[in-house]
Amino acid sequence: MSCPRETGIPVAVRALALLLAAWLVNGCATGPRYTRPADPMQTEYVKHAASPLAGTEGAGGPHVSLGSGPPDQWWTLLGCPEIDQLVKRALQNNQSVASAQAHLAAARARLRAARGAQYPQADLAAGAQRTRFGATVLGPLAKDFPPFSAYAAGAEVSYDFDVFGGIRSGVDEAAAAAQYQSAQVTAIALTVSGNVAIEALQIATVRAQIRVAEQIVSDDEHLLSLVRAAFGAGAVSQMDVLSAQSQLDHDRTLLPPLHQQLSEAQDALADLIGVTPADGPPSEIDLEALRPPDDLPVALPAELVRRRPDIGAAEAQLHAAGAAVGVATAAMYPHLTLSARLAGEGLLDGGPSETAWNLLGGVTAPIFHGGSLSAERRAAQADYQAAFAAYQQTVLDAFSQVAASLQALGNDADSLTTQQRALESASASLALTQQAYAAGNAGYVQVLDAERLHSQAQLGRAQADGQRYVDIVKLLLAAGGRVDPASMGSASRNAR
Repeated sequence: MSCPRETGIPVAVRALALLLAAWLVNGCATGPRYTRPADPMQTEYVKHAASPLAGTEGAGGPHVSLGSGPPDQWWTLLGCPEIDQLVKRALQNNQSVASAQAHLAAARARLRAARGAQYPQADLAAGAQRTRFGATVLGPLAKDFPPFSAYAAGAEVSYDFDVFGGIRSGVDEAAAAAQYQSAQVTAIALTVSGNVAIEALQIATVRAQIRVAEQIVSDDEHLLSLVRAAFGAGAVSQMDVLSAQSQLDHDRTLLPPLHQQLSEAQDALADLIGVTPADGPPSEIDLEALRPPDDLPVALPAELVRRRPDIGAAEAQLHAAGAAVGVATAAMYPHLTLSARLAGEGLLDGGPSETAWNLLGGVTAPIFHGGSLSAERRAAQADYQAAFAAYQQTVLDAFSQVAASLQALGNDADSLTTQQRALESASASLALTQQAYAAGNAGYVQVLDAERLHSQAQLGRAQADGQRYVDIVKLLLAAGGRVDPASMGSASRNAR
């Protein structure tokens, strides 16, 4: 048997060549790198011919412009300093935001841990042992060889070449998880800021309705006193007095539900800000003093998919699913590692010490695992398809929300116009009916009917006004509103 001939090529060079060849097939083994989905081709959210915003500017509605989207602090468009302060306080103290920030910090720490596996791993190892050799090792001389104590201490270094990208795919998966948590922080902060603005506007709307209801009750009490005086003079019947009393009692029932709505909105606002209801901030926003923004910036569809945090979270999950396919694929291929050890060894009784070292390269290749590896890869591929479908659905839902908000804003303009006209007509009718009643040319039933219509018109006008601001908030949230991380608490900055 002849010995292998030397080729003149060092062993290390040949090993390096083999590693390079394995690295070149890396892309074929683990699949292509992740690429984000293509931007949508749409340029509108609703059909132009049926746009609900046509003509709303003349009715007092704000102008909607398609472009880059709302500013980071979207709520400043409302032009209400009190809402600005409430949102700022909520972003710094809300517990859901704090929890999301902690999850983000954990995800980024896991990403750093995953990246660490790409580098050589060094450890310090030390050990001691008490040994007596038996006849199996030394034969008859074993009885003459005394027990001894020895030690070994030194450094161990290992490196995984990651030829088929398993570690790299794991890093991609961890990066996608961190990206998802980052999007979750933004999404929760955006939701909190929107809910704060909506609750503050709801409080202002209910307060306006309470003022209207209290004025109605006051008018009823005044009219009841007049009817009683007229009854004492014999000008009206007892039926008129009972009708006036009945109307007063009925209108008083408007107040308890409104006070309950006010309490619920105040408690919800306190919860968003991170305090108990007893410590909730007072909100004295005057609905009539608010003015809608002249221009509402809405992100174009291609820009919206980059701005919406829920779409960003869905894309991060898609990225993670793609990386999981790479991990499952790499598990089907050989695993190459290299380890080295350098240690000092000697006897504990003070004998001489020596330096020992070893160098070990290893390859582990799967041969038979009962089909589990290929099944895991198919499962990862199916999960990727599911994540892609979820991403597409998230984009569709986002477009639907923007379209619904645009339609609501157009309908709000029509509602405000009709409610204002109804209020003006009811006010004129009530004034004429009261004059006619004072002159004896109208019955009290007519006055009651006119008052009822007037009160309904007043409440309807306040409700329509408040709903317009709520729908403006919803549009700004759906159309690409953002929250600047600098406006959140310190945990957000520490997590970055």
